Amino acid sequence: MENSTHESHLRSDNSISYESPYPVYAMAISSRIQQQRIAIGSFIEDYSNRVDILSLNPDTLSIKPHPSLSFDHPYPPTKLMFHPSTPSSLRNSADLLASSGDYLRLWEVGDNSVDPVSVLNNSKTSEFCAPLTSFDWNEIEPKRIGTCSIDTTCTIWDIEKGVVETQLIAHDKEVYDIAWGEARVFSSVSADGSVRIFDLRDKEHSTIIYESPHPDTPLLRLAWNKQDLRYMATILMDSNKVVILDIRSPTIPVAELDRHRSCVNAIAWAPHSCRHICSAGDDSQALIWELPTVAGPNGIDPISVYSAPSEINQLQWSAAQPDWIAIAFSNKMQLLKV
Repeated sequence: MENSTHESHLRSDNSISYESPYPVYAMAISSRIQQQRIAIGSFIEDYSNRVDILSLNPDTLSIKPHPSLSFDHPYPPTKLMFHPSTPSSLRNSADLLASSGDYLRLWEVGDNSVDPVSVLNNSKTSEFCAPLTSFDWNEIEPKRIGTCSIDTTCTIWDIEKGVVETQLIAHDKEVYDIAWGEARVFSSVSADGSVRIFDLRDKEHSTIIYESPHPDTPLLRLAWNKQDLRYMATILMDSNKVVILDIRSPTIPVAELDRHRSCVNAIAWAPHSCRHICSAGDDSQALIWELPTVAGPNGIDPISVYSAPSEINQLQWSAAQPDWIAIAFSNKMQLLKV
C-alpha cells in the first residue's frame, strides 16, 4: 500500500469480480495461503439460502466457483468465517467454516463436499434460538467462538466440546456485533448505543468505553485492531462516520473518519498494519485510511478510493493475502488489489 497523504484511486484492472445468482452479503476468506477459498452467502428474504465456495488464483487473477461445494443454508447467513488457522484434526485440504443465522453452525469444507459438523443452540429452554446477528472466532484460542444475538446476550462456545462456556446478558438491547481482543477478552456493540468490553475472568463486570453521542443511536459494527489492541473502530446506524476508539481513553474518540457521503456499512482493519483501516458504504465507495499519529484540524482524508457500481454492504480484508480486500454489492463479490 502506498504510504502517501493524497488519495489514489484503485484501478478496475486491479480487481477480480464474481457474479452470483443471488444478492450477496456474508463473505469469508480462508487463512490458507496455498489454497485461497472464499465463502459467500446469499441474502434472500426466505428460509432457503445458499453458501457458495469459490477459490482465488492470485497468479492468473481468476475466481473459480466449485458447484460441488455449494450448500443450502437456513435463512441468510449473518456472518461467515473460516477457522483462523488450519486445525490438525481436519483432513489435509479441508477447511472449517462457521456461519450464524438461526443457530451457530460449523461445516467441514473438503475437496468435493461440504459436511455439517455441528448445530449449536444457545437457548437453554427451547429448541429454538433467538437470531444471531454476528460472531467472532478467537484467533488465540480457536476452540472459542463468541456469538451475539437480538436477545441482548453474548454466548461463548467451546466448539470442540460443543458446549456453552458462558453466556452473558451483555447489553440493554439487541447486540449487533462482537469482536475478540485477547484470549479471554471480547467487546460488543448494541442497539443501546454502547461499546462494552468483557473479561471472561471477571464475568460480573463490563467496561463501557464509548456511547453514541445521540441516545439510542445503535452501533452496528465493531472491529478490534489485532495489530494494536489499544484501538477499535465502530459505526453508528445511518452515519457516514467511522469512529476510532482508544481503550485507554474511553468515551472520547481519537478520530472520526467522515469522508463517506452516505452511511457506512462495513469496516475492517488491515491484518498487517496497525494504522490502516478500510470502510465501505451506501455511497458505493470503499475507502482506505491511514491513521496519523496526530490528526489535523480538518480531519483525515482517505489514501485510497474505490468506486463500485452500487452500494457496498460488506467487506473483508484477507489475512492470508493482505494485498486483497473483498467487497460485496448487489449480486457481486469483488476482490480489490491494494
